[in-house]
Amino acid sequence: MDFSLSERMETVLGMTREFVARELIPMEPEFLRAPFRTLLPEIERRRAKVKQMGLWAPNVPQELGGMGLDLVELGLMSEALGVTPLGHFVFGCHAPDAGNIEVLHLHGTPEQQERWLRPLAAGEIRSCFSMTEVELPGSNPVMMETTAVKDGGDYVINGQKWYTTAADGAAFAVVMAITDPEAPIHRRASMIIVPCDTPGFDLVRNISVMGHAGEDWASHAEILYHSCRVPRTNLLGPEGAGFQIAQERLGPGRIHHCMRWIGICNRAFDLLCGRAATRVIAPGETLADKDIVRAWIAESAAEIAAARLLVLHTAWKITALGWREARQDISMIKFVVANAMQRVVDRALQVHGGLGMTDDTLLAFFFRHERAARIYDGPDEVHKISLAKRILGERRPGASR
Repeated sequence: MDFSLSERMETVLGMTREFVARELIPMEPEFLRAPFRTLLPEIERRRAKVKQMGLWAPNVPQELGGMGLDLVELGLMSEALGVTPLGHFVFGCHAPDAGNIEVLHLHGTPEQQERWLRPLAAGEIRSCFSMTEVELPGSNPVMMETTAVKDGGDYVINGQKWYTTAADGAAFAVVMAITDPEAPIHRRASMIIVPCDTPGFDLVRNISVMGHAGEDWASHAEILYHSCRVPRTNLLGPEGAGFQIAQERLGPGRIHHCMRWIGICNRAFDLLCGRAATRVIAPGETLADKDIVRAWIAESAAEIAAARLLVLHTAWKITALGWREARQDISMIKFVVANAMQRVVDRALQVHGGLGMTDDTLLAFFFRHERAARIYDGPDEVHKISLAKRILGERRPGASR
């Protein structure tokens, strides 16, 4: 494995970090206090600059107007953008659009790609991903009650979804629904494109998460599909391939999330060190003189470095061997990085004291929004159990290694 960077990638990361520092971080105070829609004109101006610089959509193939980075390069880009909540959106590689772009690119028909993929990749429209259901465990995508029943040339979709990220203002949803309840369990569901203006697509509410309902791309909606009729030509990939496509989508997508979390760790770590070095607690003494704070700094630095290398190794393995061969690594990074981020942010909050709980820093925002990292994309406990089962299975007598 060689994680050394090409000269081009060194330049790209340098330009990205400079742009984030100069153009995006100064916008954060308004982002934390004002409705997102009031920022859109300024955000669109910065998106135009990103496109002019050739840095737009690092996850998107070049033929669709993106940078076409490989997974390791994309991870490094995600780390650089993750230091600010605005980074991925301004650079056109935010969830869930990034995952939906990948699905449409791999599985969409030419007609689907022309209607949905190209404007989505260009940032002209937004999308959402509708899989998790209210009464069933989101950690197990084979368990769902939403159905898509054939009726002539259409599917008629009925069901209730929630945590449909970014449905507020989206042009279309990628919906996972049961199309054949009699098929083997992993072949029952399919993915279907549903335009959000279709009758029967009802956005019930943006769910309030820790006191904040969110809006636009930062929202998590409850959706009711009530006799929602779409053409069968809106099927994404083969019928019954929903589970397989979901796994393909979530594996590389976890690299994006985890390296974004490393970016958050880096930002929280910088805030931690800066506060410790400058906060006077007694004449001639700062927080940095306290052994416990020094221990937090050392532990945070080591945990960030270890988590970062684990994610980059997983990205390399997915690229070299495929996501199936990297399943254990994908499970591992999910809980390792989520927990490292939680610890680093918590230590930074402790060092900032009451200031850390305000919106005068990003720490409370990170703590509030990213605590969910240990839950979404599968709770940590699910990944730990799955990982342990595979490890133990490989060590049973007679198992091949």
